[in-house]
Amino acid sequence: MTKYSGYMGKVLMVDLSKSLISEYPWSDEDRELYIGAKAMASKIMFDNFTGKETAFSEDNLIIVSTGPLTGTGAPCSNRFNISTLSPLTGITTSSNCGGNFGYYLKKAGIDALVIRGKCPVPTWIEIKNDKFFFHEAGDLWGMKVSQSQEELQRRMNEARKCRVKCGMLSIGPAGENMVKYAAVISGERAAGRAGVGAVFGSKNLKAMVATGNHEVPVFDPEKTTKLYQKWTETLRKHPLTGNQLPKMGTAGLVSPMQMRGILSTRNYAYGQYEHFDKVSGEVLAEDYNIVNKGCMSCPIKCARTVNVEGQEVKGPELETLGLLGGGIMNDNLELILKWNYELDELGMDTISAASTLAWAMEANEQGLWKNGLSFGKTANISKTFENIAYRRGIGNELAEGSRWLSEKYGGKDFAIQSKGLELAAYEPRRSVGQGLGYAVSNRGGCHLNGGYLVIVENLGLNADPQTPHAKADLCMLMQDLMESVSMTGQCLFTSYAVFPSFLISKPNSVVTKTVNKVIPFLGPVVRILNKFPGIASFHLFLLPHTKAIEYATGMKCNLARFIRAGERSYNVERAVNAKFGVSAAMDTLPKRLTNVPQDPKDPSTKVPLEVMKKVYYEARGWDKNGLPTEEKLRKMKII
Repeated sequence: MTKYSGYMGKVLMVDLSKSLISEYPWSDEDRELYIGAKAMASKIMFDNFTGKETAFSEDNLIIVSTGPLTGTGAPCSNRFNISTLSPLTGITTSSNCGGNFGYYLKKAGIDALVIRGKCPVPTWIEIKNDKFFFHEAGDLWGMKVSQSQEELQRRMNEARKCRVKCGMLSIGPAGENMVKYAAVISGERAAGRAGVGAVFGSKNLKAMVATGNHEVPVFDPEKTTKLYQKWTETLRKHPLTGNQLPKMGTAGLVSPMQMRGILSTRNYAYGQYEHFDKVSGEVLAEDYNIVNKGCMSCPIKCARTVNVEGQEVKGPELETLGLLGGGIMNDNLELILKWNYELDELGMDTISAASTLAWAMEANEQGLWKNGLSFGKTANISKTFENIAYRRGIGNELAEGSRWLSEKYGGKDFAIQSKGLELAAYEPRRSVGQGLGYAVSNRGGCHLNGGYLVIVENLGLNADPQTPHAKADLCMLMQDLMESVSMTGQCLFTSYAVFPSFLISKPNSVVTKTVNKVIPFLGPVVRILNKFPGIASFHLFLLPHTKAIEYATGMKCNLARFIRAGERSYNVERAVNAKFGVSAAMDTLPKRLTNVPQDPKDPSTKVPLEVMKKVYYEARGWDKNGLPTEEKLRKMKII
């Protein structure tokens, strides 16, 4: 148990092979150091992995973890995390999800599940408070996601003779057939990246359902309520979280990305798409969006709802629009809506699916692999996605991802991935700090684990996107900040308010222009803050997360402790990866992005990766091989 509020005080080990449940030791000192969610999972992997495990081995772990603010009513606090060894990358991965499973896991009185072993037969697990029931799922195996979720809800209702409020996790055919980028779905939201769904499939785990009647305790209800109310109002008034995201969702970024030259086009050959306006957030909002939706406890409501074949379903995010639009030279938005729904139903990551498709189209064009896929040709895409999910024909190889394909057929220079994980839709040659983030990200080519520096360089501020100056230190700071926010169980969009409103709403003001000019010179300041965090022993009004932790849990927290916890999380995750061979040699990008200027007339339009990597490792206090030293791990209290 725990002395802190916000937590349920219970972490459980689930042995699938033996259908046994036991307590996993997790102390209050662990809670102080790692807070929860992703950081907690990374520490558990660090303590249990030797480096000999593989993604599909029975000794691989799946950790489903929540944050202390989940269930307390904090804005955007419905996130939960799934961490495991990735079959796509061979290293640790984490996938964050806005579905309802985390909330109901805490209602069942549980903070996290540590899952090991393998079910003897296809199985779904029912969790009711502290009781676990293992049910055979042979009749669910093969079902698409919504069908299996509807059937599970029916069974729960039938057993209790009422409508049961519960949270679900389930995989589709892609997970069952161990497609390397299969997702786990909760409601309509996906824990999508790096193949967590395939690990579920390898363990014969079709689904999990959680329900319970526990209430999440709060340390100071009065202060917590007042803070949450004020915080919600701040988010609603901010130009990003109160205007752009509610109006168009992340899809609203298509147009500014086009303007800035960072919209991935034709497998990242270019940064602008001629027909971007046909697949933009504006068209989605005006012609297709039915209603805005949000995750539980979310005042932003960035999700779109669209009609696909007579059904109201979740609409596509920015990544899906960009990569299944200009990425494969398709200007038909209705097809993207359809494909997005089909991929969710099959249980497959839209980012990796789209980028693998784009690589295959270019490989076909160059004569490396004759596969029948071509840029601009859309008639066979739905069938191809189905073939991937069921591993039929060319789908069996496409299911392995772009790195594997490029190693077999050639074309490594245009396999747009890092450490095996396909990049997001932000073309980094005109946002070089984002390029650095992709390369050094612990889970591979991830825009979020990479620090999302594109918001400083192009999409919020405009701090010289081509210069490498200060980008390494800023990348580190943004990565640590995002780690910290994720630990709480909150959406990363809550961190957008760290940028004062006037900097976003008045981009041409003298103050904003001055800030943009100064940012490339802030590297030393950030370095000092990282080395001497005690100078930030205060609360920053732009980051209410620190007070929220104090009021909700009773745990002491300030800006210094908050960012230091994020740094600890990033370092322990890197230390896990080191056991599986990660080093500076793997912090790479394809040559298309580092050696070929996006604009042939402007040699600066490529990512100066090696220059920034060296500074980044110095900023992190890592050795020249890009790894935290034993001294660093001891300093961070990891060992």
